[in-house]
Amino acid sequence: MSPKLSNIFWMLHMSPGSTSTYLGVIVCSQSDQDFLPAHLPTCMQTASHLSSLWDRPAEWARRIAMIREANCFLYLSTYYIEYDAYGTEMLSALLEAQHRGVNVNLLIDDFGQRLGGILMNAKDKARLTASLNELGAAGAIVTRYRPTRFLQRWLGGGQHVKIQVSEAGEAIFGSSNITKSSFDGWNEYSVAVRGPIVADLLASYRSCGGIVDDTHLSTLAETENRTAESVDLDYWFCNPNANQGFLGPLTWSGPNVVTERLVKMLETAQHSIQLTCFYLKPVESLVEVLTAAAVRGIQVEVYHSHSAALPATDLPWIAAVAGYKRLLTAGVKIYENLTGEHSKIVLVDNDWVAFGSYNFEDAAHDRLAEGMLATHDRRVIRQTNQIFEQLQADPNNVPVTIQLLEHLPTKLKLRIALLRRLKRWL
Repeated sequence: MSPKLSNIFWMLHMSPGSTSTYLGVIVCSQSDQDFLPAHLPTCMQTASHLSSLWDRPAEWARRIAMIREANCFLYLSTYYIEYDAYGTEMLSALLEAQHRGVNVNLLIDDFGQRLGGILMNAKDKARLTASLNELGAAGAIVTRYRPTRFLQRWLGGGQHVKIQVSEAGEAIFGSSNITKSSFDGWNEYSVAVRGPIVADLLASYRSCGGIVDDTHLSTLAETENRTAESVDLDYWFCNPNANQGFLGPLTWSGPNVVTERLVKMLETAQHSIQLTCFYLKPVESLVEVLTAAAVRGIQVEVYHSHSAALPATDLPWIAAVAGYKRLLTAGVKIYENLTGEHSKIVLVDNDWVAFGSYNFEDAAHDRLAEGMLATHDRRVIRQTNQIFEQLQADPNNVPVTIQLLEHLPTKLKLRIALLRRLKRWL
């Protein structure tokens, strides 16, 4: 077994139920949240203001400023934190906020953090543990989310929604983790929003396994409703772990409201579909709608990551390559970003856009809590359209062709053939 494959195999099979060593850290299972809905209502909500955060330094500066300016509470959820320049600055800012009396609440996915541990050496993992211990000991709520059932945990179940909220009434929502990769490497897309949608986002923090103070929700509910800059939004959210039996995702096929809404969105396409994701290896219903759209003449463009974007392992890329021929034959255009594409944007006909945390992969459908915001607002459409124009012009986005697949090395073709059946789990 190759070192890369053995690393992933070890991460998937290490004991997910082991006791956390973090001081002050709450290891939360779905049983603690059984009274919460797996799907949140998807009625239209309003943001009194929305700012696009495609620029990496701009998003980071906004996140740190929110923490430094917080006076009452600060919530932050992430899939994982890496002990690098960004992770250490974030944890230091959170600790400073806690010391000055802010109620800091940090939600990390347990499986995601262990998976992210592949990117860190033993010393950095120990330092991260010490930093989280210190934050918890200072009084912050630090939660590592684990679904209730053993098979859910063992197969990678968890939460993947990225939300940051303070009492000032702003939320940052999108694709970014607290890592150097997200802020000094991959493409990411987040938005900063104000208005009633912020309370909805924080309510979903609870359904992701986090702990939310109802008085904080009440504070956010008092924010202004509509302004001249208001944007109408749908919020699609699902935590599939809340609906599964003891076999977890093995016997569960849905429904997942986020997947269903994305399918219906894509089915409406008349001219074009453009989307970004980490690695393109979606659940069958999304493969079907993409190929059907391309066959009927819709221009379908997908921007995702090259294998070089994830040095720790090429397994997610192999899972994506296993589905290339079907998509390319139907007419889907696929581009691999050499430096990494981690944003999650779906733009249909330059008229309807969705963005958030949902990767086009099986795990987003049957194992991970995910959220997407969607809108027809022309101002937001213009911002995302500009992003796709940049992606089209970016020389790091390399087009994939049938001919390229045919000329892959024989050993690589063999690996793809052998691992094709495991695509759902890679």
